[in-house]
Amino acid sequence: MGRYVVRRLLQMVPVFAGTTFLIFVMVYAVGDPVNAMFGERAPDPATAAQLRAEFNLDKPVWQQYLLYMADIFTGDFGNAFNGQPVTQLMSTAFPVTLRLALIAIVIEIVFGIALGVITGLRRGRPVDSSVLMMTLIVISVPTFVTGTLVQYLLGVKWGWIAPAVSPAAPVGELLLPGVVLALLSLAYVTRLTRASISENSRADYVRTALAKGLPRSRVTVRHLLRNSLIPVVTFLGTDVGNLMAGALVTERIFNIQGVGFQLWQGIVRQNSPTVVGFVTILVIVFLLANLIVDLLYAVLDPRIRYA
Repeated sequence: MGRYVVRRLLQMVPVFAGTTFLIFVMVYAVGDPVNAMFGERAPDPATAAQLRAEFNLDKPVWQQYLLYMADIFTGDFGNAFNGQPVTQLMSTAFPVTLRLALIAIVIEIVFGIALGVITGLRRGRPVDSSVLMMTLIVISVPTFVTGTLVQYLLGVKWGWIAPAVSPAAPVGELLLPGVVLALLSLAYVTRLTRASISENSRADYVRTALAKGLPRSRVTVRHLLRNSLIPVVTFLGTDVGNLMAGALVTERIFNIQGVGFQLWQGIVRQNSPTVVGFVTILVIVFLLANLIVDLLYAVLDPRIRYA
């Protein structure tokens, strides 16, 4: 197991380098960040040259990338164009988005797996058809439509909640945005769990366990569910990074000042250090989440061993 973890960590190095380089090139190749700082008024040549030299924009892209990565390994993500350190923006944005993503993950795990087990064990019955229809509706409706509708009805029309989340973003105010963020993933988790439960319920080991007289609840939890969760865990592992980045739409709707908010501001203002810095952290989160998923395979299925 230890050698496998080391090997996977080494494999992450070229993936991380290639991904961050592509992001760096795409961000810095779009437009001129110096001109974006001044809006419609073009800066004088001397000021523009000074700023380009300060942010290393006068060097080739590959050299800019190497200098940027060298600073990252020392914990320096640079400064936004307004002079504020990017790490300071991260310290306020990532905890907010992390709370929002955790709420969404808990909702989709608890309700998605529960609904998947219920429908998988009752395939073809009315409860199965009803849940499948509801998940199809959720998948068909975009998140920005669901979020805007919920915000208008519950926040504006009926006044049950505050339409926007306060800057502190306490957990209580993040519950509804968390539900909106989790809905799409919850529908996929439900369908994946249902399909896996339905398939494995006809396996020989399930029939054997029932024939030996084991209680059906024990067979479902200890045998059937454990073996059926592998595709669900795979989806959840990739979904962690998607929730952190996909929170952009939800955060914009509810005015949550998290990672999505900072990325949106960075893209609109062409604030390249902010965009590259935040996306770099998201790449690390995505890679680590996939490593954890691979290690969980051995926990769920004893037949899987890593050399």
